[in-house]
Amino acid sequence: MELICFLGAGEGTWGQVAGVINKGEWENIIIIGTDFAKKFNVEKDFEFIEIKSSGIVDLKDEIQKKLQGKIKGTEAALSIASGNGKEHMALISAILNLPAGVRFTALTKDGVVFM
Repeated sequence: MELICFLGAGEGTWGQVAGVINKGEWENIIIIGTDFAKKFNVEKDFEFIEIKSSGIVDLKDEIQKKLQGKIKGTEAALSIASGNGKEHMALISAILNLPAGVRFTALTKDGVVFM
């Protein structure tokens, strides 16, 4: 299953995202974020998709276009531990409009879980 993670501007939330990436078993990892997020680093290989739009509709359209053809199955694991509500809404809407489903995922004391 593909893992899609959004990286917001606050580096304080990047540890949760890194944990989900490093502790899970993923076929493909896609990180979405602004130019600021390019400095994110983890042990596993990932594809970085840079976004530039700021309005929620434009952001959704940009993410949807850049994700087209990248989700192989009918759903993807999704981490929204980083970012803000507008970014999360745009990302979720983009994935659902591909169309694909989402399985929210998080790192807990028991490991990676699907919510």
